[in-house]
Order: sequence, then structure tokens, then C-alpha cells
Amino acid sequence: MTESAAAWRELLDTLRELDTSFLEGPRAVTDDRQIADGYRMLATGLGVALDCYLFPEPGRPQFVAVNTPTRHDRRWGGDNTDAYYHMCPVDPERKYRIFGNKGDSVYLSLTAYNEPSPGAWSNKVVAIIRDTDIDFDADGNFSFELGPLPEAAVFLTRDYQADPTTGRPVTWNIEALDAPDPFRHSDAATAAALRSSANWIRTLFAIMPMPVGTRPDESSLGHSIAHVANEFAAPYQVPDANFGWSARDACYSYGSFVLAEDEALVITHRPPACRFWNLVVWNQFMATPGASDARSSLNGYSAVPNSDGTVTVVLSRGTTAHPNSLTTLDYPQGNLAFRWFLTDQVPDRPEVQLVKIADAPTSPS
Repeated sequence: MTESAAAWRELLDTLRELDTSFLEGPRAVTDDRQIADGYRMLATGLGVALDCYLFPEPGRPQFVAVNTPTRHDRRWGGDNTDAYYHMCPVDPERKYRIFGNKGDSVYLSLTAYNEPSPGAWSNKVVAIIRDTDIDFDADGNFSFELGPLPEAAVFLTRDYQADPTTGRPVTWNIEALDAPDPFRHSDAATAAALRSSANWIRTLFAIMPMPVGTRPDESSLGHSIAHVANEFAAPYQVPDANFGWSARDACYSYGSFVLAEDEALVITHRPPACRFWNLVVWNQFMATPGASDARSSLNGYSAVPNSDGTVTVVLSRGTTAHPNSLTTLDYPQGNLAFRWFLTDQVPDRPEVQLVKIADAPTSPS
């Protein structure tokens, strides 16, 4: 048996076992929608892994979409309904030219991340190029060079839009400035890529499905719990050393929801001065459901503020009359994420009230 044949069988064995992460054990999901989401996430994870490990050639680079507001098979890892993410594996010893057009982006960046071992998720930001570091011409075109970068394994771009349904996304192009290696798909390289893909997707399902906090009235014996449903954790600034591909420019705050059909969460926060912020509703696989006719996220451009500058959001399983109404698409439980980009300070923790829908506000205060 060839090495690539053995690696292919190992990948199939990995895929065969991964659904136990959401079907069995303490993290098992019970709602049939979440189970269906689990299998969609398996398919999504496989596609992203193969795009990032099997098909790339760092000497002949190209950016591939890994998160988009429009593709249902590219919603994973804490996806964002307002953003496009593209990834390109790179050779740390090569120099690259990145060029394109900024479109209608309100924030864009390129971050270089490391890879501690083949297929392992990043744990370090190697370099970051922000839009404030880039020279744009009158038409929004740009070009810059990057590398060699010791430790760099991948470039990840971010393109945040005020309204992705109308905004023009960033155009990203890349070329290696060094001559590429001779073209050849070898057995050994294919086997290594398949094993990296298997490692990558195993890590994805080691952290999913995400836990959903216990409601205080459901806790037993007075035990304290790490995550309480219908609350947000304290916001934090991303450090240079971090797990995954978090943005160094961002502050995050995560929460979870558990809602009955007649309940709503009234979420109020004071946005700090920042380039961009949003609130996103996720299922337990860190993905937005992605229904084009439903509103599952809100950002600083679309939100209607209160008179004092705070923003109140009403989250329910359906929709409400409030202009900042968000829906879980009838999911009874799931996760929530705030992002704030290029803030002048770490935001205060968002305030949350669990109320009956009939008692929820219908307009800004």
C-alpha cells in the first residue's frame, strides 16, 4: 500500500469517528437541528482542511475562501455574517506580493500565523498588516510585499463590511516573488497533506460542540458553573499568543442562550470607540445558521442606538418589533459572540435580562 493510500484510510477513519463528539458523552447535543448542524460542520471542516492542506502550493499561492457571508459550506470556527476571510498557506522562506482592491471594506487586515506541527492550529501571531499600514490609490488599489517570515505557515485575511449584502468585498491576490519548485504531486507530500487535514479536523471537533451554560434555576446542589446561560463573559483583548486564528486587533465576549418560546434576552452594551463591532448568534458549532431571510447578527452600522449611546438588542426564537431584533431561528439554545475591532479600551461586560417576550422593549430608549 502506498503512503498516500494509508493516509487516505486514516482520514476516513477519523471522519468515521468524529460524530461521537456531538452524539455521545457530556457534550452530546439532543436537538435534531444541532445534530444536523454537526454533520454539516463535518462536511465543512473536511472541505476547509483539504483546501488548506491538500491543494495549496506555497510556490504558486492563491487565497481561498474559508469564511463568507454567502456560502453555507464556509460557516465555521466562529464565523461572522459581516466578514469575508481568505486563507493562503505560505513558505516562511519566500517573499510574497499581495495586491488587490479594498472595495467597500470598513476594516481589512492580513495576519500571518504559525503552525506548531503539521495540521495543528496556530498558537502565535507572527505578523499583521492592517489597512492603516497599506497605501491605497484613488481607486482603492493596493500592493505590498511580505516575507520571508520565520515561523509563518499561513496568511489569513479579514474583510469587514458595514452591509455585506451591498458592499463590494476586498479583492485579494498573491504571488510568490521567488521561482516555484518544479511541479510534482508526490506520494509522500500527498500523504503528509492528508494527515495534516485529519489532524486539523480532529482539533476542530475537540472544541465543538460548544458548551451551553446552565440556567441558574437548573443548577443542582448549589455547584458553581463556569458558564451561566443568558450571560456574557468579561470581554478580553486577544494576545499575540492565542489558540486558533483570533484577531490581534479584537476584543471578544462570548455567551450562550437558553430560551423558551415565550422568552427573550434583552442585551444592552455601550460600544467603545472602535472601527467595527458586531453581535452574532451561533449554533453550538460556532456557526450562524445562515438563513438569508432572517437576522442573526447586528453591527455598529446597522444598530439603532439608545439616546444615551448604548445599544439594546432583543434576542428571541422568533422576531420582535424592536429595530435591533435578532432571531435564533427557533433554536432553543446556542451561543453568542460580541466582537469589537481596534477599540480604545476593553469594553464593559454586556448586560443581559431574561424577560417574557410580552415584556421586552419594542423601541430604543
